[in-house]
Amino acid sequence: MRHLHSTFFENVVFERAPVPLRTFLMIATLCLGGCDAVQQKLGIEPPAAKAARLDAEGKAVGGACRQSGRAIEDCYSIYSWLPKAPIYEGWRDMDVYMRENKLETVEPQLPPPQPPGTKKKKPAAVEEAVPEAKPEQKAPDKPAKH
Repeated sequence: MRHLHSTFFENVVFERAPVPLRTFLMIATLCLGGCDAVQQKLGIEPPAAKAARLDAEGKAVGGACRQSGRAIEDCYSIYSWLPKAPIYEGWRDMDVYMRENKLETVEPQLPPPQPPGTKKKKPAAVEEAVPEAKPEQKAPDKPAKH
């Protein structure tokens, strides 16, 4: 019975549909069949996948912050775009691990990264190398004619 229904749909609805509707039906069928591929090509991330990615990133960042000796509050402010709970969990796990294994902190060699969407600052070496602009010198005033 199911086969008859799909054949009916194909013959009656699809074949008799106007061309724009037929095109729409074909595109809708392709999209429903390949939505994951289309979303991936467009860079659209499902909410569950995004939450899992942010959770993993937060744990990694929290652990790295603890290993580098950063306070948890500093870590929160530096990585403000990540959720706080996974950062804390990673920081706490690394703290326990470092205490159990008597590990020392590793001082960071680079400044913390800029949050997404902010303009990058010039490195200090570049700022020192650029000579300071001299104030513009005005042309001497012409003597007034009497």
